[in-house]
Amino acid sequence: MEEPKFKRVLLKISGEALAGEKHSGLDFGVIGSVCDVIKEAVAMGVQVGVVVGAGNFWRGAKDGGGRMERTRADHMGMLGTVMNCLAVADVLEQKGVDVRVQTAIEMRSIAEPYVRSRAIRHMEKGRVVIFGCGTGNPFFSTDTAAVLRAAEIEADVILLAKNVDGVYSADPVKDPTARKYDAISYSDVLAQHLAVMDTTATSLSMDNNIPVLLFALKDPYNIIRALKGEKIGTIVKEDITQ
Repeated sequence: MEEPKFKRVLLKISGEALAGEKHSGLDFGVIGSVCDVIKEAVAMGVQVGVVVGAGNFWRGAKDGGGRMERTRADHMGMLGTVMNCLAVADVLEQKGVDVRVQTAIEMRSIAEPYVRSRAIRHMEKGRVVIFGCGTGNPFFSTDTAAVLRAAEIEADVILLAKNVDGVYSADPVKDPTARKYDAISYSDVLAQHLAVMDTTATSLSMDNNIPVLLFALKDPYNIIRALKGEKIGTIVKEDITQ
């Protein structure tokens, strides 16, 4: 089997991607395809941590804006991530993958509390660790949670699987002249206000020098292509000349 380019990765999956064409709720066809690829990644010897968003159920600031107190709305979003974590964990287990769910807010009857050393130990044993509840704090996105967990577990790269196939100079839906980047620096992402991640997540990845590879989850096998070092999506890193 081909040697993977990365030994330990943090895979961030948007909640919207898990909804598939339904755009809300769960599409178990999509989840099954993603879990097949995660299983293959583990078989390659890659240690996998996963952060899942909750946009298929609830987006705190957007859905609660103006009608709910922001902190409570964000807490609802954290609970939405846990539903996604449990769904992904269940499908992985059905496929014979050993998995653990850890949450930043304690809910011991359904998941382990997040403990960095325990998470790393799980991954070293070949278990997939799925991190729920974001950072555990309001006002922070699950993209920021993905970067935080990646830094804590010393991941080689953040695989950012979204509904778009890379980073563009403008919104490609609104601007047909938008140019896709193969590589771009953190500084340029921030300076041009490009929609890779929110500014907090981008700054945190820059401060910790963690490369971010953004690609489309529409073809889940893109995860394996990324692990093999194939050129897909857009890589965001400090030195784009390398």
